Amino acid sequence: MARQRSKSDLPSKVCPVCQRPFTWRKKWAGCWDDVKYCSERCRRRRGEASAE
Repeated sequence: MARQRSKSDLPSKVCPVCQRPFTWRKKWAGCWDDVKYCSERCRRRRGEASAE
């Protein structure tokens, strides 16, 4: 059985909307390179971030 990674070992990115760091999630395993926003809320607010 494979050894689990600790949360600090997971890759992370910074959300362009809220400027908060977020870490890799299992549901993003196949599309991590395409993930830009930390949440659905930030994805919906993406237009507001560039206007500020």
